[in-house]
Amino acid sequence: MRNFKMLLEYEGTRYQGWQRQESTENTIQGKLEALLSKMCGHKVEVQGSGRTDAGVHARGQVANAHMDTDMTAEEILAYMNRYLPQDIGVLSVEEVSDRFHSRLLAKEKIYCYQVINSSLPHIFDRRYAYAYPAPLDIEACRRAASFLVGTHDFAAFTSAKKGKKSTVRTIEEIRIEKEKDIIRFYFRGDGFLFHMVRILTGTLLEVGAGKRKPEEMEALLESGRRELAGALAPAVGLTLLEVRY
Repeated sequence: MRNFKMLLEYEGTRYQGWQRQESTENTIQGKLEALLSKMCGHKVEVQGSGRTDAGVHARGQVANAHMDTDMTAEEILAYMNRYLPQDIGVLSVEEVSDRFHSRLLAKEKIYCYQVINSSLPHIFDRRYAYAYPAPLDIEACRRAASFLVGTHDFAAFTSAKKGKKSTVRTIEEIRIEKEKDIIRFYFRGDGFLFHMVRILTGTLLEVGAGKRKPEEMEALLESGRRELAGALAPAVGLTLLEVRY
């Protein structure tokens, strides 16, 4: 069995997220596994760097799979791009060490959440950005973000049920940029909890709209209570940009 690393991009609009599900074949992982299993003539399991939610996009998702095949990496790349749906693309395929694991060895991930801050429609951005027409104070958002950078317990910023797994994560950077009516929230960290980026974004948007003060972020972190944090921002605006090893 040879281990292949794949760099993927996809538009998540019509998919039920990354993770395979018994109830539907309409997942990114499910599509990849079905195609590669057919190509190899045996069951292939694809490991992703993380599970993007239903409707979330990726420009730099990393995955790997062990396959019994004589095909070259270049041939696998061509085969996948020929038969995958048009909203899933493979940017590169390379053979790697048997020990490489896309999720367990990931050191850092970068996400971008994109917001259309306008009351006017943005037809060509609507599948990749959340329309939020209320005026936003970007500097207030940035002040709030500064309290969230660092190593903290982010239990208040996840939809996951409480369990034994740690909710401590390190956010290295939150960068907020505005270009005309488009606002982009960039999150870079060692890993993110279920719904974490979308809840962080929803909370920062509430700060920008004047519904919260930036200084409230400290109390939110200390509380560990999801119900005190902001709304879950819609999946449409979120894109996984890069995974670093």
